[in-house]
Amino acid sequence: MSNTKIVAKQELVIEAGRTEQQYWKDIWRYRELFYFLAWRDILVRYKQTAIGIAWALIRPFLTMVVFSVVFGQLAKLPSQGAPYPILVFSAMLPWQFFANSLSECSNSLIGNANLISKVYFPRLIVPTSAVVVSFVDFMVSGIILLGLMAWYNFVPTWRIVTLPFFIAIAFAASMGAGLWLASLNVKYRDFRYIVPFIVQFGLYISPVGFSSTIVPKQWRLLYSLNPIVGVIDGFRWAILGGESNLYLPGFLLSLGLVFLLFISGIWYFRKMERTFADVI
Repeated sequence: MSNTKIVAKQELVIEAGRTEQQYWKDIWRYRELFYFLAWRDILVRYKQTAIGIAWALIRPFLTMVVFSVVFGQLAKLPSQGAPYPILVFSAMLPWQFFANSLSECSNSLIGNANLISKVYFPRLIVPTSAVVVSFVDFMVSGIILLGLMAWYNFVPTWRIVTLPFFIAIAFAASMGAGLWLASLNVKYRDFRYIVPFIVQFGLYISPVGFSSTIVPKQWRLLYSLNPIVGVIDGFRWAILGGESNLYLPGFLLSLGLVFLLFISGIWYFRKMERTFADVI
């Protein structure tokens, strides 16, 4: 009896490229990878640390203390009718979220080079998971704000219900800037040195330790070309209430710039995405 060999017939399908619709569907298909990357980064960040996730509280708290002493006690700057620490921390929350997102996103593709060069998946998942990790720190840091409100017996007004809207703007700003830096850092490794400078410089030109109301009125619109200014002013308007007013022309300008940053960030990332595996 002769041996019969059964050869399985395999069909090889070569696609010319994936359409935009297929790409966005793939993001949903690979959602488990997104969860894995985000959870892995959260664990790695605080692994083998003595106080763990409490570092997400210590850094903004100490910065708030320094700013409150320098600008509130020494410089005697106005606090919009609220305790100065609350004024500072209501700005520290969106700023830390934005700054951490820039740092994490810029290195996210480089840090996952082995995965990107070997396996297909929508690369947009990688920087997005980095922003989500920064958002977790943002939520944890919010505990300090609640503690400050309790300490000073500060009760927010009805404006607090608008806070999710300003959080969404902060998320869009972080995603847009993060996608630009993630894409540029793959091709130009100089950005690993530029990003810390951007974060440090941005802290000084953003109204974190002081209220943007001290900026002369004729310069307010120009000052709002920094998109994070509108985000911070929005947070303060929602959290502080009372004397806190929103400079509407500047806020609308910042909002438009955030939207432009977000859309252009996705566009540039998608444009460069096909070259990541070769360049990285």
